[in-house]
Amino acid sequence: MFEIWETNEPARLISDAGTLEVALEKVDTMCRLRHDQAVAHIGDSGEHYHFEIRDDAGKALARLSYVPDTSRAYQSVVIEEMRESHPAADGH
Repeated sequence: MFEIWETNEPARLISDAGTLEVALEKVDTMCRLRHDQAVAHIGDSGEHYHFEIRDDAGKALARLSYVPDTSRAYQSVVIEEMRESHPAADGH
């Protein structure tokens, strides 16, 4: 099991996921949401967002800092290499 956290102050649990791939997709979805909010001028302009994917023991496995670039369409923050499963990461 993986947990997805937004670690801005105050830190908050966003969701959980059964696999690392699903956790990455959820982080990507949150970044897309933050981008869309910035384009719509909802919230602070130029705000930095910080996300973590944690294992079931609470250890951070991955961290991402994201700043929406409203001068262009959203591009996924998840690259193909991150999507590839690794035995240690997905429990197989």
